[in-house]
Amino acid sequence: MSDEMLDDPRITAMGLFVEAFSGLNARFHAQLAEHSLGSVDFEVLMRLARSPGGELRMTDLAAQTGLSTSGVTRVVDRLERDGLATRRACPTDRRGSFTVITPTGLARMHEVLPGHLTLIDEWFTGLLAPAELDAVLGGLRKIRDAVRPDATSGVPSLRSAA
Repeated sequence: MSDEMLDDPRITAMGLFVEAFSGLNARFHAQLAEHSLGSVDFEVLMRLARSPGGELRMTDLAAQTGLSTSGVTRVVDRLERDGLATRRACPTDRRGSFTVITPTGLARMHEVLPGHLTLIDEWFTGLLAPAELDAVLGGLRKIRDAVRPDATSGVPSLRSAA
């Protein structure tokens, strides 16, 4: 292996991305724990809260979160147990079901979001000038769309905004 490969800017880019994500994730994890939420639970509730009618098909929720169908079932079971979400049968497909955020789940999101937005501003978006943020968002969307093309499955209006 040559030293040139070790100094490749692609390695630097990936390393910086991972370090930034890990640092942000640690801060978010601690803040979410204060509200008795794990990061996956928060992601599911956020996706439900931002979806029309506060609901998503279970298959779309799995696609958006990158969870397996059994993984999303376990998360939704936990959210149901805690009264934060519920399931509703799909009226057009007996095999399908929707996950719906409950008023309690929405209230929990309203409790969590002020602190979460403060962290986002302090450690991410607030560190960037508007043009830098636009460039980062554009780049992240491009990468997301390439590596997870179904990440906005079931929510066509969020394709460009998610």
